[in-house]
Amino acid sequence: MFKGNKVLDVHGHVSAPAAARNWVMGGFSSGYVGPSPLRSGGGGGGGAPGQRRPATNPLGDEAFMESNQSHVNYMDERNIDVQAIGPRPFTMMGWMPRHLLVRWCEFTNDTIKKQVDNFPDRYVGASMLPQIAEAPDLSNCIPEFEKNVKEYGFSGTYLSPDPDGRHNSPGMNTSYWDPVYAKCQEWNVPVFIHGSNCLDERLAHIPGNYQIGFVVETFLATRILAYGDQFERFPNLRICIAHGGGALDRFIASSNHRIPRGKDISKNLFFDTCLYDQEYLELAIKQWGVSQMCFGTEAPGSGGAVRQDTDHPGKVNVGKTSDDLLPIIDALPSLSEEDKLTIINRNPAKLWPALAKATGQAATVRA
Repeated sequence: MFKGNKVLDVHGHVSAPAAARNWVMGGFSSGYVGPSPLRSGGGGGGGAPGQRRPATNPLGDEAFMESNQSHVNYMDERNIDVQAIGPRPFTMMGWMPRHLLVRWCEFTNDTIKKQVDNFPDRYVGASMLPQIAEAPDLSNCIPEFEKNVKEYGFSGTYLSPDPDGRHNSPGMNTSYWDPVYAKCQEWNVPVFIHGSNCLDERLAHIPGNYQIGFVVETFLATRILAYGDQFERFPNLRICIAHGGGALDRFIASSNHRIPRGKDISKNLFFDTCLYDQEYLELAIKQWGVSQMCFGTEAPGSGGAVRQDTDHPGKVNVGKTSDDLLPIIDALPSLSEEDKLTIINRNPAKLWPALAKATGQAATVRA
């Protein structure tokens, strides 16, 4: 809770048992995975032929509950009431062989469903889709999207601007993306844009180079969407871009290089607050505007570093992890109390109505 109001977090990732990654590793090594053991009801540790099932099921209900409870505890420590969870982006691996990718998406969505089912008042689900960069469009993603919405109750979907990690996908304003955009508008669910992998050989020597991929691809997606016509084709489409849109403008507001120019995208394009440097976060809110910012933490995720007294002005939340963002936002001198409530509760409810519904709160959704 934040001063008596529910804290709605648009940026979270599934916490599945360690055996979930072992499952796809069996596919990489053997070239084959069968149907999701969670979807088929079989359970088990992997899909590769000849793989023995252990005496204790590493993908059983107890294993999932343990992982999911740990995630809930982490949220509780940071006063987060409800979180939207999707795939862990660096494990989306859109570059994998296509026959494995479809199965991996199905399995990942099943792990998300398990976590939502275990704690339905704490999580809402977002899909991982089998994006194929070289396909004519994303039509192949629709069966999984619809299954997740209709049968699993998911209320959003992840899209990577560059699923292959090779900068070879069409721009996010093109008709390539239209099948998923159309379904999101039809079902009144948002798109959450998050970078995934980075296979740029120039960056291969940099540890965690996928984080650089996140910045580059979300920055490009922001600019492409701001100048694109996709919101004219889909006027009720809502998109949120992770990590504050990747990067900020260096130009002053009156510059012709500053976005957006000449059209109103305030009802369509949003950004999260998953920016751990206090000064950068404050500047992002100033540049995009309070009306476009949605509370997001990725807790637990990449924000585990502990704040030192030299990390930011004001020495707020020293000794706490950087993803403990409520005290940071509360301390920003540029925000009024109404601004803080808008970012932490109202905007997430507008972007993602299911977040508010999970708390019993009436969502304020634009017409």
